[in-house]
Amino acid sequence: MKENKEEKMQEMKKENKMGTMPVNRLLVSMALPMMLSMLVQACYNIVDSLFLAKISEDCLTAVSLAFAVQMLVVSFAGGLGVGVNALLSKSLGEKNFKEANRAAMNGLFVAIIGAVVFMIFGLFFCEAYFRAQTDVETIVKEGSSYLSICMTCSFAMIAQMILERLLQSTGKTMYSMTTQMVGAITNIVLDPIFIFGYFGVPAMGTAGAAVATVLGQLVAATLALVFNLKVNKEIQFSFAGLRPRAATIKKILTVGVPAMVMQSVGSVMNFGMNQILLTFSETATAVFGVYFKLNSFIFMPVFGMNNAVVPILAYNYGARYKKRMTKTLKLSLMYSFTIMTIGMIIFQTIPDKLLGIFEASENMLAIGIPALRTISISFVLASICIILISSFQALGNGHYSLIISLIRQLLVLLPVAYVFSLTRNINMVWWAFPIAESVALCLCIGYFVRLYRKKIKPLELPLQE
Repeated sequence: MKENKEEKMQEMKKENKMGTMPVNRLLVSMALPMMLSMLVQACYNIVDSLFLAKISEDCLTAVSLAFAVQMLVVSFAGGLGVGVNALLSKSLGEKNFKEANRAAMNGLFVAIIGAVVFMIFGLFFCEAYFRAQTDVETIVKEGSSYLSICMTCSFAMIAQMILERLLQSTGKTMYSMTTQMVGAITNIVLDPIFIFGYFGVPAMGTAGAAVATVLGQLVAATLALVFNLKVNKEIQFSFAGLRPRAATIKKILTVGVPAMVMQSVGSVMNFGMNQILLTFSETATAVFGVYFKLNSFIFMPVFGMNNAVVPILAYNYGARYKKRMTKTLKLSLMYSFTIMTIGMIIFQTIPDKLLGIFEASENMLAIGIPALRTISISFVLASICIILISSFQALGNGHYSLIISLIRQLLVLLPVAYVFSLTRNINMVWWAFPIAESVALCLCIGYFVRLYRKKIKPLELPLQE
C-alpha cells in the first residue's frame, strides 16, 4: 500500500504543470503571456489603420471592408487551433502521448489544405468582392491590392496561429507570447516603411500595409516553428506524421469546425453590418471598422485568457480533476469581468479621444461617439460569454458555441440592426449589439448548467484532493 502511494506521488511529480501547479498561479502564468501578446497584436492591428487614415478616409474604409474576409482566415486557423488544442491537452491529461502527437501533425495537415484554398481566393476574387459592395474606385483599388496580398500569403498567418497553439497546448505560453510579440513588432516597424516609402522603399499605400503584415506573420511563424522543434518535447515533428489519420482529424474537427463556423459567423455579421451602414454613408462603415480596431484592446486580453482556459480545462478534464476545473472557471470569470468593465468605462468616458487617434473628421466623430458608448454596454455581458464558451470547447461541446454564435449574430444582431436602420437614425443601429449580447448570455448560462450537470459534476475527485 505504501509502495503504491509512493508510485502515485512520483507520477504526480512527472505530470504536466496543468495538473499540479496551484490553479491561480497556473492560470496567471499561462494567461498573462497570451494576454500581453494579444495586446501587442491589438497594437499592430490598429497601426495599419492609424497610418492609412493619414492618407485618406477611403483607405480606412477599404481596410474596414477587407476585414470581413480576413476574419475568415482567422476563423479557420483559430477554430482549427481550438480543436487541436482541446484534443492535444486532453490526450496529455490521459497520458496518451501517441494521440497527442497525432493531433499536432494532423492539425498541421488540415492547415496546409486551408492555406491553399485562401490563396486561390487571393489570386482571383478580391476585386469582385469589393465591386460587390461599392462603386468608389479608390476604395476598390486600394482594398483589392491590400486583400489580395493578405489572402495569397495567408499561409503565414495560418502557420503562425497553429504553431503557437501547439506551444500553448503544452503550457509553453511564454514561447508563444515571444513569437506573437516579435511578429507584431516586426509589422509595426515595417508599416511606415512600406506604406509611406522610407529607406529607398517605394510608397505602396494600403498594399504596403499588407506586405508589412505578411512579413511580420512569416517572422512569427518561423520563430514558432523553431521553438516547437527545440523546446516542445511532448510533440515529435516529422513529415511521416503529416500523413492524415481520419479518426484523429474527425476528433479535431468535431471541436474545431464549430469554433471555425462560430468565428466565421462574425465575418458574415461584419459583411452584413457594412451593407446596412453603407446605406447611411461610407463614413459609417469606417466608424464600424475603427470600432473593431479599438475593441481589440479590450477583447484581445480576454481572448488570451480564453486560450489559457481551454487547455487547462481540457487537461484536468482528461485527468478527472473536478476541483481544479471549477476553480479555473471561477477565477477566469472574475478576471474577464474586471477587464471588460474597465474597457466599458474607457469607451463611455473618452470616445472622442479614441476616435481622434484615426484623424476623425467632425462627421466621423458625430457618428462614432454614440456608437462606441452604445456598443460598449455589451462588454460586461460578453466577458461572461467568452469564458463559458471556452468550457464548451475544452469539453468537446463546441456545437454549443456555434449555436450561440449563430443566434447572437445572424438571428438577433443583424435583423435588429436592419429593423432599427429603417428608422433612418443611425444611433439606433448600435443598440443591436447590447440586445444580441443579452440573448447570448442567457443561452451561455443555460448550456453551461447542462454541461456542468452532465460532464463536470459526475467527475470523481482525485487522490490529492
